[in-house]
Amino acid sequence: MTNNYETMYILRPDLTEEQVEQAVTRYQNLLQEQGATQVEIQNRGKRRLAYEIAKHREGIYIQMNYQAPGTVIAQLERAMRLSDEVIRYLTIKQETPEIQESQASSPEEAAAMS
Repeated sequence: MTNNYETMYILRPDLTEEQVEQAVTRYQNLLQEQGATQVEIQNRGKRRLAYEIAKHREGIYIQMNYQAPGTVIAQLERAMRLSDEVIRYLTIKQETPEIQESQASSPEEAAAMS
């Protein structure tokens, strides 16, 4: 069963554009090899961190949204944990609201709920 996930990770600020692209491609390929679909990647750019992490005050934020089986998450996070480029990562499972048509008494209510 596939679920919707969002992974946000922060890369070291001293990486070149080419190194950032290589890291993003590496994690995207890892997801796709493990059966993830609809992989969307957004480079949020370099931003100041709320607190210092590994002697870095800034980081390059990358967001990935995708659909995948739950087993993919452990492999992705393991790869990020072992990488010197990633200073923080977080994966969340996104709940998709499923409204059954039998619960709504009229089409207008069904439209308002979605």
